[in-house]
Amino acid sequence: MPELPQTSRGAATYQRILDAATDEFAEHGIAGARIERIVAAARTNKAQLYAYFGDKERLFDAIFLSSLERITNVVPIDADDLADWAVRLYDEYLRRPDLIRLATWTRLERRPDGHLVETREDYHDHKLTAIAEAQAAGRVRAGDPFDIMAMVIAMSMAWSPVSNVYAATGQEPDDVHDRRRALLRDCVRRAAAADGAAPATAADASPAWPPPPPPAGATRRA
Repeated sequence: MPELPQTSRGAATYQRILDAATDEFAEHGIAGARIERIVAAARTNKAQLYAYFGDKERLFDAIFLSSLERITNVVPIDADDLADWAVRLYDEYLRRPDLIRLATWTRLERRPDGHLVETREDYHDHKLTAIAEAQAAGRVRAGDPFDIMAMVIAMSMAWSPVSNVYAATGQEPDDVHDRRRALLRDCVRRAAAADGAAPATAADASPAWPPPPPPAGATRRA
């Protein structure tokens, strides 16, 4: 555990180190991050950083675990409305893309398979319990609660900074984000619905694509 500062001045330095290190790790990863750049940005020195955190690995641990706690606290799960939870996660990724980058570096450099963190119970157990209770009440489809949670999180990250298709930013027009939120909400609602089908929405009125073939002998009009 990091050594917490005992004075207000120390607390300010501690926070500057965390902020600078978050930016450094998010951009360069664990191996690529440099303590020299972190202490320069934090306006401190290596001795102070090491006194608080020990070494670069433990500094990253402190930052990464803090990012998980932030997601848990700022975007709490609502198992009765997983679609809304997914949309709130989408918005948090727009506000803090560095959180997703930290998780990605962890996956690339530390844990290429399996669970992302060893202490996953601290971050997932309450979510799994909430999903299981919603399943028992008939509000969420059957299945392993962990798989349901993983599916919803993955859907919320469709436009995240680590998307291999398109990474959204907060600078895009509001109507673009609103369109994605509506699509995400509808898709998660349908995927998590207890009976396998969500209530009809306006999206149901949109034409199917590709359109069905025309009857025999008829020609398709453009």
